[in-house]
Amino acid sequence: MPLHAFDQLFQDADALAQLLPVAVAGGADRSVLEALRIACDRGWVRPVVTGEEREVRRIAAECAVSLQGFTILDAADAAASAVALVRRKEARMLMKGHVSTPALMKAVLDPVVGLRIGRVICQIVLMEIRSTGRRFLLADTGICIQPTVEQKCDILRGTVEVAHALGEAVPRVAVLAATEAVVEAMPETLDAAELQRRGQAREFPGCTVQGPLSFDLAYAAEAGSKKSVQGTVVGAADALLFPNLATANLTVKAIMYTADCRFGGILYGAVCPVAFMSRADTPATRLHSLALAIRLASAKRLKTEV
Repeated sequence: MPLHAFDQLFQDADALAQLLPVAVAGGADRSVLEALRIACDRGWVRPVVTGEEREVRRIAAECAVSLQGFTILDAADAAASAVALVRRKEARMLMKGHVSTPALMKAVLDPVVGLRIGRVICQIVLMEIRSTGRRFLLADTGICIQPTVEQKCDILRGTVEVAHALGEAVPRVAVLAATEAVVEAMPETLDAAELQRRGQAREFPGCTVQGPLSFDLAYAAEAGSKKSVQGTVVGAADALLFPNLATANLTVKAIMYTADCRFGGILYGAVCPVAFMSRADTPATRLHSLALAIRLASAKRLKTEV
């Protein structure tokens, strides 16, 4: 079945009827506070907001955002303070607020007090194209600059786990490159072929892997027909695995700013899901990211209990 739409994720979060404590790194931002207000009012989260308390309260007052139900933790280092809340199990999730990605990742990746669990930490975006109803995951769109084959394997595994949590039992994963041909001068095509080989050898259970595939082949069945490329992933990819950060970031932002779409992103591979998108994002996108993180946090809890 298709990956859950954001409408379904919102309904799932509403149905939990449990205020999940979320540590928010950097709350001195209008869009952050507006998104948290909506999520709090819907019964999704209990926010613990870190940062300079005076600034958080000033911006909330300017924007007429009530802080009822929020906890404000005055901290010079918002990222480190938010990560510490998760480490102490005072929060079930982490949310990137108005802090830079390097500042947050420094805290998350700290070898002593960070949130690493021996996995590759990557950003996974859920993209929903409203005109067609297509939904797919994209990874890694924000962390690993030039991942090795082994790192790509772990990113693939994490993306498949997210797809499973979103209702797709056997996700179809396209390993992207500029061409479907294996070309020695294009190392990403060699990596893609290796991932497909490992997939065929059942190293990645619960999914189908095909690559190298260009974006058009992964997305559009007619492209496969015209190019005479076959496979169960062609034109039907549930997840797109990119060769490097540059191609992923450019592709994702091009879709975000030109297509009629909804999207949200998380960091995966850490102690807990991290609602993670750009500081330039709207309250709506922050809500999408929170709903995605809540779904993953609840799925992890249920799996642990079972």
